[in-house]
Amino acid sequence: MSSVKIENVRVLDPIQQLDQIQTVYLQEGKRVEALDHVDEVIDGQGHWLMPTMVDLCARMREPGQQQHGTLASEGKAARDNGILHVMTPPDSKPIVQDNGALIHGLVEKAWQDGQIHLHIIGAQTQGLNGKQPANMAALKKGGCTAVSNANAAFEDDDVVIRTLEYAAGLDLTVVFYPEEHQIAKDGCVHEGFVASRQGLPMIPVMAETVAIAKYLIMIEATGVRAHFSLISSGASVDLIAAAKAKGLPVTADVAMHQLHLTDDLIDGFNSLAHVRPPLRSEQDKQQLREGLKSGVIDAICTHHEPLSASAKMMPFAETEPGISAFDSYVALGTQLVREGVFSPLEWVEKVTLAPAQVANMTQNWQLEAGWVLVNPEQVWTLSKEQMLSQGKNTPLIGQQLQGKVIATFAPQK
Repeated sequence: MSSVKIENVRVLDPIQQLDQIQTVYLQEGKRVEALDHVDEVIDGQGHWLMPTMVDLCARMREPGQQQHGTLASEGKAARDNGILHVMTPPDSKPIVQDNGALIHGLVEKAWQDGQIHLHIIGAQTQGLNGKQPANMAALKKGGCTAVSNANAAFEDDDVVIRTLEYAAGLDLTVVFYPEEHQIAKDGCVHEGFVASRQGLPMIPVMAETVAIAKYLIMIEATGVRAHFSLISSGASVDLIAAAKAKGLPVTADVAMHQLHLTDDLIDGFNSLAHVRPPLRSEQDKQQLREGLKSGVIDAICTHHEPLSASAKMMPFAETEPGISAFDSYVALGTQLVREGVFSPLEWVEKVTLAPAQVANMTQNWQLEAGWVLVNPEQVWTLSKEQMLSQGKNTPLIGQQLQGKVIATFAPQK
């Protein structure tokens, strides 16, 4: 509806630091003081009204992997679950994010097909080969505000330093998904009791912390602005806390599933719990929550990775890692509130204003943000049939969840 009146709704606005029950008028997704005519009146009793969310890490699978998802399917899944802005890593197949001329077309297609604002992280090296720096000046001209080598390895540390210097000169953020490949090797799960019992190759916490420690030294030397995405361990929280205390220009995010799920879920070779970085220990989960609460970790992301059914059907170590996360994102967020980790407004800030600030899009986000109506008490069961994402790969299938998006009100471009 173009004009809506929502009565008696709890408004959670982190920009204004507002948590108050109000009657709200929306015109084309924008809040206005009053309306002469409304197309719909909604009783907002017991509901929350919050800004549309910003996701710092989601793979949309297009171009090149449409068997898993498309900009149309995943865009609709994001939007209908309250996420309007999505940042995506530069590792599509084929890789096109090293070509500034192609990026604008992808952004336009994401809006036309899925009605979302797609923010593409440019490639740090040509074709993510880890050898030659990508043309970052052209990427910036094409609209990129950040670059990354995604999960691809660098040939050597000299390449990393040269690309950081290049990015710093262009005022681009470098996004790290920290993993030391020589330590992680062919691992697929957290180094712990369950993995040992099942004989699965492991990825120790050290694979993440060694990478973070090394990159922090390079960040200090080059002065580049950096973001550590998908932090998975308590030890990583300590490293980032020390870096921030030192005044380094670093931020971090954590995937929502790392705040709820642990490596216990891989028991029985449950490939739906195969994700990278892997689900870690209960202690790590608690430390990640504490790091988020204290502000060491800035934001929560979905780490949405839709996959076809066949991608999860091989022996565990041979299956593709990834969890389809858009459909459960709000329910897991409201669970953090019910468990007392955050107040409602604190949680909303971690999925709206905070990630917008990390992505340096605060001004555009405020101009383009709509509103999301959430029923935090609605109990529902996550089923494959109900999921909007083309990928049904989540260990939460069949589970009863609480909290659901009722409607997304977003302005047109």
